[in-house]
Amino acid sequence: MAASTEHDEQPDAPPPSDGDPGPESTARQAPDVAAPAPVRVRRPRGPLAAAVSVFGELLITAGVVLGLFVVYSLWWTNVLADREAAKQGDDVRHGWAQEKKPGSAPPVYDSEDGIGFLHVPAMNTGEVLVKKGTTASSLNDGIAGYYTEPVKSALPWDEKGNFTLAAHRDGHGARFHNIHKLKTGDPVVFETRDTWYVYKVFKELPKTSKYNVDVLQPVPEESGKKKAGRYLTLTTCTPIYTSDYRYIVWAELERTEKVDKNRTPPPELR
Repeated sequence: MAASTEHDEQPDAPPPSDGDPGPESTARQAPDVAAPAPVRVRRPRGPLAAAVSVFGELLITAGVVLGLFVVYSLWWTNVLADREAAKQGDDVRHGWAQEKKPGSAPPVYDSEDGIGFLHVPAMNTGEVLVKKGTTASSLNDGIAGYYTEPVKSALPWDEKGNFTLAAHRDGHGARFHNIHKLKTGDPVVFETRDTWYVYKVFKELPKTSKYNVDVLQPVPEESGKKKAGRYLTLTTCTPIYTSDYRYIVWAELERTEKVDKNRTPPPELR
């Protein structure tokens, strides 16, 4: 009788049933266990890094504030000035209509309420109310002002003299923003209650000192004129968005026209 072996003594394992997976299948289906992610220890920021971070935030805040200030200065002040100038202009025209009525008092021309309207087609700014004085508080209303100092302005109806005006170039209505578009030969018209004054540009001075008051003299010799006449001088800041220098345009009266009942503008404005 042959000797039995250890293998012979082990019974055969029963085959796995359909509902009982074998050991190999069980091993294959066991879920993989992910290794825990390493924990990163955040180092505290040093004083230099903290200071740089705070400085950066301050710069961002300052940039936002500066941006808002620019929007206010160059856009919103224009909106406010346009509204105020329109209101004041309507008041002047209403006053003119009242003065035309029988028995009304004669018109007061040299008035802080406004003496008339400047029309400059080349600048494309519509009509510009002109009032007495060139203080910032006046010009901020979106109007032009005639000088009372350092050299007193003449008025259009004076027989001789220099009608000198100033207005903002940017912000607060920016009535003279496009002054650089004026060229020799361009018309400039001033409208009063009863008269159209038609001027023609004869000289431009793109840059001069803000302290140069000679441009306002009754005979502005820098314009090339040597004798008295009926001149118009427009002044504003330059370069645009600065007030370092002044931009000057000179014009001379060519003719006047009486205002008709329909206020028909002269050909230069049609």
